[in-house]
Amino acid sequence: MTWQDRISVDAKVCHGKPCIKGTRVMVSVILDNLAAGQTIEDILRGYPSVTQDDVHAAVSYAAELARDPVISLVPGA
Repeated sequence: MTWQDRISVDAKVCHGKPCIKGTRVMVSVILDNLAAGQTIEDILRGYPSVTQDDVHAAVSYAAELARDPVISLVPGA
């Protein structure tokens, strides 16, 4: 699994912010929750449409952002 399998950008969903595919849960929300000390289990309880693999994809996406100056995402992918 790669983060690209789990994260999408669509201008019609959440103003084009990266979201977990098939949901309106933004990657930034998952990362904010982790940064605030919530566990993966806490996040899964709060966002039932999100899976553990989705949370890992959000972290992988953030790691890639930290490595590279720009990540190209194809809208609607």
